[in-house]
Amino acid sequence: MDLLDGNTGCTMEPLTQIRAELKARANEEIREKTKRFFKETVNSYGLRNPEVTKLTKVHNQTIKAMAKEEVFRLCEELWRSGMMEESLVACHWCYAKRKDYRPEDFSTFERWIEQYVSNWASCDTFCNHSVGGFLESYPAFLSRLDPWTASSNRWMRRAAAVSLVVPARRGEFLDEVLHLADLLLMDHDDLVQKGYGWMLKEASRTHPNEIFAFVMERKATMPRTALRYAIEKIPPERRKEAMKK
Repeated sequence: MDLLDGNTGCTMEPLTQIRAELKARANEEIREKTKRFFKETVNSYGLRNPEVTKLTKVHNQTIKAMAKEEVFRLCEELWRSGMMEESLVACHWCYAKRKDYRPEDFSTFERWIEQYVSNWASCDTFCNHSVGGFLESYPAFLSRLDPWTASSNRWMRRAAAVSLVVPARRGEFLDEVLHLADLLLMDHDDLVQKGYGWMLKEASRTHPNEIFAFVMERKATMPRTALRYAIEKIPPERRKEAMKK
């Protein structure tokens, strides 16, 4: 019999099961190693990302069969835990319902980033896939990323860029990519610089001339961290030219 949340009527069985599985596989050695990849404090069971992904796939059919609203309530509980692996499960389960995304979901995604995202791994996993997938379905919402670039929350600012990483890799939204990169150009945070540099790098796969021109016009003021990321896929002779001071 499914376990039900008394307040929502939402089945909690997948949540109960995944938490039990994560705790059963907790590894102190991996937990300590994980800390080295983050500047901020990260709460972790001690599982590698591929193992978390594998565990979520076991529940995929159950999650896909559930109503989106039920899945989003499970995701809310996972995000609220503050555990990195649970946040990654939330990312995967949310993305599993991408065919059911509707315009009103943007506000939910925005709130999750603002309230719960606290490290680059959760930020990138959620934004690359769920937010990026939403924007591909509803490009009218691209302008809603602009205010994120001015947020005091570093993860909101990084999210503005990394939400376009996958579409940019496909050659989509070039104007928006360049616009957001301009808004974030002088951001002081290296994780934000790396985020928009990554977005530009992915765009350079299909638009190398446009990205090279963008970098060359701004290289005198563009932080070197962002510049190095942006030109990583550009031909060597052009990279050398872009790196000249």
